[in-house]
Amino acid sequence: MTFIKAKQSLGQNFLMHARIAERIAKTAPLPSGAVVLEIGPGTGMLTRELLKIAKKVIAVEADGELFEKLRADFAGEIASGQLELHHADIRAFDLAPLPRGYALVANIPYYLTGEIFRMFLEAENQPSSMTLLVQKEVAERIVGNRSKKESILSLSVKAYGTPKLEFTVPRGAFTPAPKVDSAVLTIREISRRNFATRAVEERFFALLHAGFAHKRKFVRKNLAEAGLPAGDIPEKARAEDLPLVVWLALAQEEK
Repeated sequence: MTFIKAKQSLGQNFLMHARIAERIAKTAPLPSGAVVLEIGPGTGMLTRELLKIAKKVIAVEADGELFEKLRADFAGEIASGQLELHHADIRAFDLAPLPRGYALVANIPYYLTGEIFRMFLEAENQPSSMTLLVQKEVAERIVGNRSKKESILSLSVKAYGTPKLEFTVPRGAFTPAPKVDSAVLTIREISRRNFATRAVEERFFALLHAGFAHKRKFVRKNLAEAGLPAGDIPEKARAEDLPLVVWLALAQEEK
């Protein structure tokens, strides 16, 4: 087997345990006949498991060397049409042609985590679910396992779907081993049900960014400085203390 060295510039940490890859694939909420989009298939460890479950896998690999290896290793699956392999940066990949209701499953580079969440949750063609291998700390912050404090990231995710930390993955399961442990995070039932219009959606994010702009200030002060409504928010409340329902209610108000 040809060994390919991980590229630090691409944030590569290859998952090397087949059982963990199998568990990720089985944890992903994939309906019958699912089409799965995989970001950065790398060595193909997770890809093999997804192909056992999904009707079709669309894999996007930015590394040219890995792309060529994957094309050779999965020649049969590509020929049959079960695997569609693209050499591209996911940030430049067009989501519009993907079938409605596709599922996203991936071991993503840590440095792209925030961009991946924004790109897919705010996309016109949203996935039905996301199953991502991310930093354990990020997953915990999103679902609030250790704290009831909110953040822009946690509120943004919860506005579109239901996040759940499924299980943790030790750093030793990767090569090279990252400095922190990882976790598998699922986001189910992704939709825009909380936003009646695009204007409400845009107002929600404007409120979030303004409310969290100055952490030392109370949220009413932050919103007032941005010319945004504060509704019935208590005078001494901070942005991190407010639940999603409060931000969604504010987003319904006109300026």
